[in-house]
Amino acid sequence: MSNINPNPETAYYQIRLKGHLDGQWGCWFDGLTVELAENGQTVLSGPVADQAALYGLLRKARDLGLPLLSVCCLDDGTRTNADERG
Repeated sequence: MSNINPNPETAYYQIRLKGHLDGQWGCWFDGLTVELAENGQTVLSGPVADQAALYGLLRKARDLGLPLLSVCCLDDGTRTNADERG
């Protein structure tokens, strides 16, 4: 299996929100992983197809009323567990 990304626009993102969401919200956030950090933050992470998809995810977070803390585009070498960055 090749590590070459078929869509060069796809990037791995980590989005931090203030407050906790249930894990069931992953489907609503286009399949992103939902992790609950011990510091009271929700960390959404996973591949995002392009900038339009990223803005769509941020709009969904806004619509839930959870404050946005950070958005980070991560390369393969910086992907970590939410608890390590908390």
